[in-house]
Amino acid sequence: MFYGISGSYLIYFILLMIIPLWAQSRVKSTYSKYSKIATSSMMTGAEVARKILNDNGLYDVTIEETKGILTDHYDPSKKVVRLSTNNFHGQSMAASAVAAHEVGHAIQDAESYAFLRFRSALVPIANFGSNASFFLIIAGFMLDLTGLAVAGVIFMSAAVLFQLVTLPVEFDASNRAMAQLVSTGIIRNNEERQTKKVLNAAALTYVAAALVAVAELLRFVLMILASNRD
Repeated sequence: MFYGISGSYLIYFILLMIIPLWAQSRVKSTYSKYSKIATSSMMTGAEVARKILNDNGLYDVTIEETKGILTDHYDPSKKVVRLSTNNFHGQSMAASAVAAHEVGHAIQDAESYAFLRFRSALVPIANFGSNASFFLIIAGFMLDLTGLAVAGVIFMSAAVLFQLVTLPVEFDASNRAMAQLVSTGIIRNNEERQTKKVLNAAALTYVAAALVAVAELLRFVLMILASNRD
């Protein structure tokens, strides 16, 4: 029963594997291209981040260099914008776009942006859901305990909700990044299109992750419904 209940394996495989791989490839190629093109301002990512933070009165937010490639992130618990080495020191359009995007999250945090707060509140249950839901669902099917499988789906739903809420958070941060880069003069009019390409490519990874999460959830819901009809 367990192995015979999924819908179209081909569609599921495409959603689960092809789309994320394509999104990651798009991000890497776009980042690689624009990390070789310097902005007219010749500011490093760290300088870009500091200027935007200062312009928004966020003097208490610090900037740190972190190891890795595209490991950039904002840590709201410590009020730190962490930029990967290439973006921390780089003077490229990619470095400016990434730095501004992470500062966008800092601005969201300072303004108590609703979706960011909601996403933060979801973190504990989303982490548990992503780690435990699959095992609960599999155990439910193997032991023929529908209630256990349903519990797994409920926990998985929290993880999926986290992925969906992440979308407006990331899109808003990118919109804030573009607005700040333009208003501060860090990029010029002829550089806006290239900078948007970097931000849009990065957004694809979140869209892909959300699609995969929704597809996975729907697959297990359909499996439970089908098992109940047997």
